[in-house]
Amino acid sequence: MIRSYLHLGLHLAVPAAIAAILFREKFLQAWITMTATMLVDVDHLLADPVYDPGRCSIGFHPLHQYPAIAAYGMLLIWPKLRVAAIGFLTHMVLDSVDCVWMHYEN
Repeated sequence: MIRSYLHLGLHLAVPAAIAAILFREKFLQAWITMTATMLVDVDHLLADPVYDPGRCSIGFHPLHQYPAIAAYGMLLIWPKLRVAAIGFLTHMVLDSVDCVWMHYEN
């Protein structure tokens, strides 16, 4: 249970840290944009059950597949999409960390 709460907290705290370091002059706008990329989790609604604490999102949900992650990386090319791209990639890294943590819990 602690893993789930920590995971959700990191999805707010890590973008805040990134925004503070990389986008200090537009911190709030950058943090909101990166936090909004959590909407990528809408693809969880396609799964049954919607929430499974023992399921790794990476490679399972459509927007968490490797081609989608590569597309998020390609968004870094466009300056106007760069903050969102960093948010998407940060989200995927945090989900990957959760998968590794899950693996070692079992």
